[in-house]
Amino acid sequence: MTIEVRVPQLPESVADATLVAWHKQPGDAVSRDENLVDLETDKVVLEVPAPAAGVLREVRVQAGATVTGGQVLALLEEGAGAAAAPASKASSGRAEAPAEAKGTAGERLAPSVRRLVEEHKLDAGAIPGSGRDGRITKGDVLSHLGGPGKGASAAPAAKAQPEGAPKPAAPGATTAPTPPGARQERRVPMTRLRARIAERLVEAQATAAMLTTFNEVDLKAVNELRARHKDRFEKTHGARLGFMGFFVKACVEALRRYPVVNASVDGNEIVYHEYYDIGVAVSTDRGLIVPVLRNAESMSFAEIEQAVVAYANRARDGSITLEELTGGTFTITNGGVFGSLLSTPILNAPQSAILGMHKIQERPMVVDGAVVVRPMMYLALTYDHRIIDGREAVQFLVAIKDALEDPARLLLQV
Repeated sequence: MTIEVRVPQLPESVADATLVAWHKQPGDAVSRDENLVDLETDKVVLEVPAPAAGVLREVRVQAGATVTGGQVLALLEEGAGAAAAPASKASSGRAEAPAEAKGTAGERLAPSVRRLVEEHKLDAGAIPGSGRDGRITKGDVLSHLGGPGKGASAAPAAKAQPEGAPKPAAPGATTAPTPPGARQERRVPMTRLRARIAERLVEAQATAAMLTTFNEVDLKAVNELRARHKDRFEKTHGARLGFMGFFVKACVEALRRYPVVNASVDGNEIVYHEYYDIGVAVSTDRGLIVPVLRNAESMSFAEIEQAVVAYANRARDGSITLEELTGGTFTITNGGVFGSLLSTPILNAPQSAILGMHKIQERPMVVDGAVVVRPMMYLALTYDHRIIDGREAVQFLVAIKDALEDPARLLLQV
Protein backbone atom coordinates (compact mmCIF):
# COMPACT_ATOMS: atom_id res chain seq x y z
CA MET A 1 0.00 0.00 0.00
CA THR A 2 1.36 3.42 -1.01
CA ILE A 3 1.12 6.17 1.61
CA GLU A 4 1.65 9.88 0.99
CA VAL A 5 4.03 11.68 3.35
CA ARG A 6 2.71 15.22 3.77
CA VAL A 7 3.76 18.46 5.42
CA PRO A 8 2.03 18.58 8.83
CA GLN A 9 -0.57 21.23 9.48
CA LEU A 10 1.30 24.46 10.19
CA PRO A 11 0.16 26.93 12.89
CA GLU A 12 -1.92 29.90 11.76
CA SER A 13 1.02 32.26 12.23
CA VAL A 14 3.24 30.20 9.88
CA ALA A 15 2.46 30.36 6.15
CA ASP A 16 5.12 27.98 4.86
CA ALA A 17 8.38 26.20 5.66
CA THR A 18 11.69 25.34 4.01
CA LEU A 19 12.72 21.73 3.47
CA VAL A 20 16.14 21.57 5.12
CA ALA A 21 17.31 17.98 4.70
CA TRP A 22 16.14 14.45 3.98
CA HIS A 23 17.35 11.77 6.39
CA LYS A 24 16.20 8.95 4.10
CA GLN A 25 16.53 8.39 0.35
CA PRO A 26 14.44 6.35 -2.12
CA GLY A 27 14.95 2.65 -1.40
CA ASP A 28 15.74 3.15 2.29
CA ALA A 29 13.84 1.14 4.86
CA VAL A 30 12.09 3.24 7.50
CA SER A 31 10.40 2.53 10.80
CA ARG A 32 7.11 3.98 11.92
CA ASP A 33 7.58 7.44 13.53
CA GLU A 34 11.22 7.63 12.33
CA ASN A 35 12.11 11.16 11.25
CA LEU A 36 12.23 11.41 7.45
CA VAL A 37 12.86 15.08 6.83
CA ASP A 38 13.44 18.39 8.64
CA LEU A 39 11.34 21.47 7.84
CA GLU A 40 12.45 24.89 9.04
CA THR A 41 9.91 27.61 9.80
CA ASP A 42 10.75 31.14 10.90
CA LYS A 43 10.70 29.95 14.51
CA VAL A 44 11.58 26.25 14.87
CA VAL A 45 12.67 23.12 13.01
CA LEU A 46 9.86 20.57 12.55
CA GLU A 47 10.38 16.86 12.11
CA VAL A 48 8.17 14.85 9.73
CA PRO A 49 7.87 11.25 11.00
CA ALA A 50 7.14 8.21 8.85
CA PRO A 51 3.39 7.38 9.07
CA ALA A 52 4.15 3.63 8.82
CA ALA A 53 7.02 1.16 8.51
CA GLY A 54 8.13 0.34 4.98
CA VAL A 55 10.37 1.64 2.21
CA LEU A 56 10.65 5.20 0.96
CA ARG A 57 9.65 4.87 -2.68
CA GLU A 58 9.81 8.41 -4.07
CA VAL A 59 10.93 11.88 -2.91
CA ARG A 60 8.89 14.64 -4.55
CA VAL A 61 10.41 17.77 -2.96
CA GLN A 62 14.13 18.44 -2.74
CA ALA A 63 16.11 20.25 -0.04
CA GLY A 64 15.84 24.03 -0.19
CA ALA A 65 12.28 24.08 -1.53
CA THR A 66 9.46 26.00 0.12
CA VAL A 67 6.51 23.87 1.21
CA THR A 68 3.06 24.50 2.66
CA GLY A 69 0.78 22.62 5.03
CA GLY A 70 -0.60 19.39 3.57
CA GLN A 71 1.76 19.31 0.58
CA VAL A 72 2.93 15.84 -0.51
CA LEU A 73 6.65 15.38 0.19
CA ALA A 74 7.21 11.71 -0.63
CA LEU A 75 5.61 8.32 -1.23
CA LEU A 76 6.09 5.46 1.20
CA GLU A 77 5.46 1.79 0.35
CA GLU A 78 4.06 0.33 3.54
CA GLY A 79 5.74 -2.88 4.72
CA ALA A 80 7.38 -3.55 1.35
CA GLY A 81 10.99 -4.73 1.00
CA ALA A 82 12.20 -3.53 4.38
CA ALA A 83 14.67 -6.40 4.55
CA ALA A 84 15.98 -5.68 1.06
CA ALA A 85 16.89 -2.08 1.79
CA PRO A 86 20.49 -2.73 2.93
CA ALA A 87 21.28 -4.38 -0.41
CA SER A 88 19.84 -1.36 -2.19
CA LYS A 89 22.13 0.85 -0.14
CA ALA A 90 25.19 -1.20 -1.00
CA SER A 91 24.43 -1.11 -4.70
CA SER A 92 23.99 2.64 -4.66
CA GLY A 93 27.36 3.14 -2.97
CA ARG A 94 25.90 5.30 -0.21
CA ALA A 95 27.51 5.12 3.22
CA GLU A 96 25.18 3.72 5.84
CA ALA A 97 24.23 6.08 8.68
CA PRO A 98 24.43 4.93 12.29
CA ALA A 99 21.78 2.33 13.07
CA GLU A 100 20.48 4.25 16.05
CA ALA A 101 19.77 7.96 16.22
CA LYS A 102 18.88 8.24 19.84
CA GLY A 103 20.18 9.97 22.94
CA THR A 104 21.50 8.13 25.94
CA ALA A 105 18.01 8.10 27.44
CA GLY A 106 16.53 6.51 24.29
CA GLU A 107 15.14 9.78 22.95
CA ARG A 108 15.34 10.75 19.29
CA LEU A 109 18.09 13.17 18.43
CA ALA A 110 17.21 16.75 17.56
CA PRO A 111 17.66 17.67 13.87
CA SER A 112 20.87 19.67 14.31
CA VAL A 113 22.39 16.91 16.45
CA ARG A 114 21.32 14.15 14.07
CA ARG A 115 22.91 15.95 11.13
CA LEU A 116 26.26 16.06 12.93
CA VAL A 117 26.03 12.40 13.93
CA GLU A 118 25.20 11.29 10.39
CA GLU A 119 27.75 13.57 8.70
CA HIS A 120 30.58 12.18 10.83
CA LYS A 121 29.20 8.59 10.89
CA LEU A 122 29.25 8.49 14.68
CA ASP A 123 27.74 5.96 17.06
CA ALA A 124 25.28 8.07 19.06
CA GLY A 125 25.29 5.49 21.84
CA ALA A 126 28.97 6.21 22.51
CA ILE A 127 28.42 9.94 23.07
CA PRO A 128 27.71 11.00 26.69
CA GLY A 129 24.66 13.26 26.85
CA SER A 130 24.66 16.36 29.08
CA GLY A 131 21.13 17.48 28.22
CA ARG A 132 17.99 16.89 30.19
CA ASP A 133 17.43 13.19 30.98
CA GLY A 134 20.76 12.37 29.34
CA ARG A 135 19.79 13.83 25.97
CA ILE A 136 22.66 14.41 23.54
CA THR A 137 23.16 18.07 22.64
CA LYS A 138 25.07 19.60 19.74
CA GLY A 139 27.81 20.60 22.17
CA ASP A 140 28.17 16.97 23.26
CA VAL A 141 28.76 15.87 19.66
CA LEU A 142 31.26 18.66 18.99
CA SER A 143 33.08 17.82 22.22
CA HIS A 144 33.13 14.14 21.21
CA LEU A 145 34.59 15.06 17.83
CA GLY A 146 37.26 17.47 18.93
CA GLY A 147 37.52 17.60 22.71
CA PRO A 148 40.63 16.40 24.51
CA GLY A 149 40.57 13.00 26.11
CA LYS A 150 37.62 11.72 24.07
CA GLY A 151 39.22 8.54 22.83
CA ALA A 152 39.71 7.45 19.24
CA SER A 153 37.05 9.79 17.92
CA ALA A 154 38.79 12.89 19.22
CA ALA A 155 40.53 15.10 16.71
CA PRO A 156 44.34 15.17 17.03
CA ALA A 157 45.80 18.34 18.45
CA ALA A 158 46.89 20.80 15.82
CA LYS A 159 50.55 21.68 15.60
CA ALA A 160 51.44 25.26 16.35
CA GLN A 161 51.92 27.35 13.24
CA PRO A 162 53.97 30.52 13.00
CA GLU A 163 51.90 33.68 12.82
CA GLY A 164 51.04 34.42 9.21
CA ALA A 165 51.89 30.89 8.00
CA PRO A 166 49.40 29.29 5.58
CA LYS A 167 46.99 26.80 7.19
CA PRO A 168 47.39 23.20 6.06
CA ALA A 169 44.72 21.94 3.68
CA ALA A 170 42.30 19.23 4.73
CA PRO A 171 43.19 15.72 3.50
CA GLY A 172 42.26 15.29 -0.15
CA ALA A 173 41.44 18.97 -0.60
CA THR A 174 42.92 21.06 -3.36
CA THR A 175 43.52 24.74 -2.83
CA ALA A 176 44.49 27.49 -5.21
CA PRO A 177 47.18 29.90 -4.06
CA THR A 178 45.81 33.18 -2.73
CA PRO A 179 47.63 36.26 -4.04
CA PRO A 180 49.32 38.31 -1.30
CA GLY A 181 46.95 40.98 0.04
CA ALA A 182 43.91 39.48 -1.66
CA ARG A 183 40.66 39.69 0.31
CA GLN A 184 38.16 36.86 0.25
CA GLU A 185 34.47 36.83 1.09
CA ARG A 186 31.80 34.23 1.52
CA ARG A 187 28.08 34.55 0.92
CA VAL A 188 25.48 32.35 2.57
CA PRO A 189 21.70 32.75 2.58
CA MET A 190 19.99 33.71 5.84
CA THR A 191 18.16 30.92 7.58
CA ARG A 192 14.42 31.46 7.88
CA LEU A 193 14.84 32.16 11.59
CA ARG A 194 17.56 34.76 11.02
CA ALA A 195 15.50 36.41 8.26
CA ARG A 196 12.47 36.54 10.56
CA ILE A 197 14.54 38.01 13.39
CA ALA A 198 15.83 40.70 11.03
CA GLU A 199 12.31 41.46 9.84
CA ARG A 200 10.91 41.74 13.37
CA LEU A 201 13.73 43.97 14.60
CA VAL A 202 13.36 46.39 11.69
CA GLU A 203 9.58 46.35 12.16
CA ALA A 204 9.96 47.16 15.86
CA GLN A 205 12.24 50.11 15.14
CA ALA A 206 9.93 51.40 12.42
CA THR A 207 6.67 51.19 14.38
CA ALA A 208 7.50 51.83 18.05
CA ALA A 209 8.81 54.98 19.69
CA MET A 210 11.58 53.18 21.55
CA LEU A 211 13.38 54.76 24.46
CA THR A 212 15.70 53.20 27.04
CA THR A 213 16.12 54.08 30.70
CA PHE A 214 18.84 52.71 32.97
CA ASN A 215 19.44 51.93 36.62
CA GLU A 216 21.76 49.74 38.64
CA VAL A 217 21.06 47.13 41.27
CA ASP A 218 23.14 45.91 44.20
CA LEU A 219 22.88 42.10 44.18
CA LYS A 220 24.57 41.56 47.55
CA ALA A 221 21.34 40.41 49.24
CA VAL A 222 20.47 38.05 46.39
CA ASN A 223 23.99 36.58 46.40
CA GLU A 224 23.83 36.00 50.14
CA LEU A 225 20.40 34.37 49.86
CA ARG A 226 21.59 32.09 47.06
CA ALA A 227 24.75 31.12 48.94
CA ARG A 228 22.74 30.30 52.06
CA HIS A 229 20.11 28.13 50.38
CA LYS A 230 21.50 26.93 47.03
CA ASP A 231 22.55 23.45 48.22
CA ARG A 232 19.26 22.68 49.93
CA PHE A 233 17.32 24.20 47.03
CA GLU A 234 19.08 22.00 44.48
CA LYS A 235 18.71 18.91 46.64
CA THR A 236 14.99 19.57 47.15
CA HIS A 237 14.01 20.69 43.66
CA GLY A 238 16.69 19.21 41.41
CA ALA A 239 17.42 22.65 39.95
CA ARG A 240 20.14 25.21 40.52
CA LEU A 241 19.08 28.40 42.28
CA GLY A 242 20.08 30.97 39.68
CA PHE A 243 19.34 34.65 39.17
CA MET A 244 16.50 34.29 36.67
CA GLY A 245 13.96 33.23 39.30
CA PHE A 246 14.60 36.45 41.24
CA PHE A 247 14.38 38.63 38.14
CA VAL A 248 11.18 37.00 36.86
CA LYS A 249 9.55 37.38 40.28
CA ALA A 250 10.69 41.00 40.54
CA CYS A 251 9.36 41.78 37.05
CA VAL A 252 5.96 40.24 37.82
CA GLU A 253 5.61 42.40 40.94
CA ALA A 254 6.67 45.52 39.04
CA LEU A 255 4.24 44.71 36.22
CA ARG A 256 1.41 44.40 38.75
CA ARG A 257 2.11 47.97 39.88
CA TYR A 258 2.56 49.40 36.39
CA PRO A 259 0.22 47.41 34.11
CA VAL A 260 0.85 49.62 31.07
CA VAL A 261 4.36 48.10 30.88
CA ASN A 262 2.64 44.72 30.41
CA ALA A 263 0.34 46.12 27.71
CA SER A 264 0.56 46.29 23.90
CA VAL A 265 -0.67 48.57 21.14
CA ASP A 266 -3.35 47.38 18.72
CA GLY A 267 -4.18 50.14 16.27
CA ASN A 268 -5.56 53.02 18.33
CA GLU A 269 -6.20 50.82 21.36
CA ILE A 270 -4.09 49.79 24.33
CA VAL A 271 -4.48 46.10 25.24
CA TYR A 272 -3.94 45.53 28.96
CA HIS A 273 -3.03 41.91 29.64
CA GLU A 274 -4.40 40.52 32.89
CA TYR A 275 -1.77 37.79 32.97
CA TYR A 276 2.03 37.68 33.01
CA ASP A 277 3.61 35.58 30.26
CA ILE A 278 7.30 36.34 30.58
CA GLY A 279 9.58 35.62 27.63
CA VAL A 280 13.21 34.70 28.38
CA ALA A 281 15.57 35.28 25.44
CA VAL A 282 17.79 32.29 24.61
CA SER A 283 20.76 32.39 22.23
CA THR A 284 21.12 29.40 19.88
CA ASP A 285 23.39 28.64 16.92
CA ARG A 286 20.41 29.50 14.67
CA GLY A 287 19.67 32.83 16.31
CA LEU A 288 17.89 34.38 19.28
CA ILE A 289 14.54 32.87 20.28
CA VAL A 290 12.22 33.70 23.18
CA PRO A 291 10.49 30.81 24.99
CA VAL A 292 7.60 31.97 27.18
CA LEU A 293 6.94 31.24 30.86
CA ARG A 294 3.13 31.03 30.89
CA ASN A 295 1.40 32.59 33.91
CA ALA A 296 4.72 33.35 35.56
CA GLU A 297 2.88 34.96 38.47
CA SER A 298 1.76 31.50 39.64
CA MET A 299 5.18 29.83 39.26
CA SER A 300 7.49 29.08 42.18
CA PHE A 301 11.22 29.83 42.12
CA ALA A 302 11.89 26.14 41.45
CA GLU A 303 9.38 25.98 38.58
CA ILE A 304 10.92 29.08 36.98
CA GLU A 305 14.49 27.75 37.24
CA GLN A 306 13.48 24.31 35.93
CA ALA A 307 11.52 25.78 33.03
CA VAL A 308 14.30 28.18 31.99
CA VAL A 309 16.92 25.39 31.92
CA ALA A 310 14.59 23.04 30.03
CA TYR A 311 13.68 25.71 27.47
CA ALA A 312 17.33 26.64 26.95
CA ASN A 313 18.38 23.02 26.38
CA ARG A 314 15.50 22.29 24.00
CA ALA A 315 15.96 25.56 22.15
CA ARG A 316 19.60 24.75 21.48
CA ASP A 317 19.00 21.15 20.41
CA GLY A 318 16.10 22.16 18.15
CA SER A 319 13.27 20.34 19.95
CA ILE A 320 11.32 23.37 21.21
CA THR A 321 7.78 23.81 19.83
CA LEU A 322 6.09 26.75 18.15
CA GLU A 323 3.55 27.01 20.96
CA GLU A 324 6.32 27.56 23.48
CA LEU A 325 7.62 30.53 21.47
CA THR A 326 4.27 32.15 20.83
CA GLY A 327 2.88 35.12 22.74
CA GLY A 328 4.47 36.71 25.75
CA THR A 329 3.60 40.03 27.35
CA PHE A 330 7.07 41.08 28.55
CA THR A 331 10.62 39.89 27.80
CA ILE A 332 13.85 39.54 29.77
CA THR A 333 17.17 39.28 27.94
CA ASN A 334 20.51 38.65 29.63
CA GLY A 335 23.53 39.95 27.74
CA GLY A 336 25.59 39.55 30.88
CA VAL A 337 26.20 35.87 30.15
CA PHE A 338 28.34 37.04 27.21
CA GLY A 339 30.08 39.77 29.21
CA SER A 340 27.95 42.75 28.18
CA LEU A 341 28.22 45.58 30.68
CA LEU A 342 25.51 47.80 29.16
CA SER A 343 23.17 47.67 26.17
CA THR A 344 19.89 48.98 24.79
CA PRO A 345 17.68 45.97 23.95
CA ILE A 346 15.14 46.17 21.12
CA LEU A 347 11.45 45.52 21.77
CA ASN A 348 10.01 42.10 21.07
CA ALA A 349 6.93 43.31 19.17
CA PRO A 350 4.05 43.61 19.87
CA GLN A 351 5.25 43.88 23.48
CA SER A 352 5.82 47.36 24.85
CA ALA A 353 8.84 46.77 27.08
CA ILE A 354 11.91 44.57 27.50
CA LEU A 355 14.34 44.31 30.42
CA GLY A 356 18.05 43.95 29.74
CA MET A 357 20.22 42.23 32.37
CA HIS A 358 23.98 42.65 32.24
CA LYS A 359 27.25 41.45 33.71
CA ILE A 360 27.60 41.45 37.49
CA GLN A 361 30.71 43.45 38.32
CA GLU A 362 32.18 44.37 41.67
CA ARG A 363 32.43 48.15 42.00
CA PRO A 364 33.12 50.61 44.83
CA MET A 365 29.85 52.06 46.14
CA VAL A 366 29.08 54.56 48.87
CA VAL A 367 26.77 52.95 51.46
CA ASP A 368 25.88 54.88 54.65
CA GLY A 369 28.80 57.22 54.08
CA ALA A 370 31.39 54.45 53.63
CA VAL A 371 32.97 53.14 50.45
CA VAL A 372 32.32 49.41 50.08
CA VAL A 373 32.71 46.87 47.28
CA ARG A 374 29.38 45.54 46.01
CA PRO A 375 28.29 43.20 43.16
CA MET A 376 26.52 45.62 40.83
CA MET A 377 24.51 45.09 37.66
CA TYR A 378 23.27 47.70 35.22
CA LEU A 379 19.62 47.26 34.21
CA ALA A 380 18.15 48.63 30.98
CA LEU A 381 14.45 48.99 30.21
CA THR A 382 13.55 49.71 26.61
CA TYR A 383 9.92 50.77 26.28
CA ASP A 384 7.40 52.04 23.76
CA HIS A 385 7.04 55.74 24.51
CA ARG A 386 3.72 55.83 22.64
CA ILE A 387 1.95 54.36 25.68
CA ILE A 388 4.56 54.32 28.46
CA ASP A 389 5.67 57.63 29.92
CA GLY A 390 9.15 58.17 31.28
CA ARG A 391 7.81 58.41 34.83
CA GLU A 392 6.21 54.96 34.63
CA ALA A 393 9.29 53.44 33.01
CA VAL A 394 11.63 54.81 35.68
CA GLN A 395 9.32 53.79 38.53
CA PHE A 396 8.99 50.30 37.05
CA LEU A 397 12.77 49.91 36.96
CA VAL A 398 13.09 51.26 40.51
CA ALA A 399 10.50 48.70 41.66
CA ILE A 400 12.66 45.90 40.23
CA LYS A 401 15.75 47.38 41.90
CA ASP A 402 14.00 47.63 45.27
CA ALA A 403 12.73 44.05 45.09
CA LEU A 404 16.16 42.63 44.24
CA GLU A 405 18.01 44.65 46.88
CA ASP A 406 15.52 43.43 49.50
CA PRO A 407 14.35 39.97 48.29
CA ALA A 408 11.92 39.63 51.23
CA ARG A 409 9.69 42.00 49.23
CA LEU A 410 9.17 39.21 46.68
CA LEU A 411 7.73 36.93 49.35
CA LEU A 412 5.61 39.63 50.99
CA GLN A 413 4.66 41.32 47.67
CA VAL A 414 5.37 44.79 49.09
